[in-house]
Amino acid sequence: MSSGVGPDTCFSFPAVDDPPATEVGVILMGLDAERLLAGLGLATLADDPAVVTLVVDRARHGTTGPLSFDDLVEAGLRRWVRARTGLAAASPGPAAPVSLREGWEQALAAVSASEGGDLGPATASYLAACWLRRMDVDRRAAGRITPEEGSSDVASTVASR
Repeated sequence: MSSGVGPDTCFSFPAVDDPPATEVGVILMGLDAERLLAGLGLATLADDPAVVTLVVDRARHGTTGPLSFDDLVEAGLRRWVRARTGLAAASPGPAAPVSLREGWEQALAAVSASEGGDLGPATASYLAACWLRRMDVDRRAAGRITPEEGSSDVASTVASR
């Protein structure tokens, strides 16, 4: 039972009418910053959250393919740097303590407000997860990519490597 003072940390199943993307968000929030960045990088090429998560996992374990895990992280870093300022403007200040699902909905709203509604589901999901984990993601991105480099096209930058 919640006393109304602070966040309710009790586990609860999602409501029947919750969108499926909410549960995707709960899963993505459990990934480390590198996996989130790799997923964000890949989402520019294949925009299905489940496919992106599977491909990132395979790349992380060294399965051969056209892009390495490091290539995907690099692409994700570029995309993150490009999106970071807009996200901060759309959702200023520290996040208030809320349940995971409420936090996810707020992060998706910030992504939609900053990037427009034309993002595919994987890009929106991975940007929202990166936004919720921004301290870890920013730490990983620190000193790696300048805003000018982040403004370049992710897919062509990785493909040219």
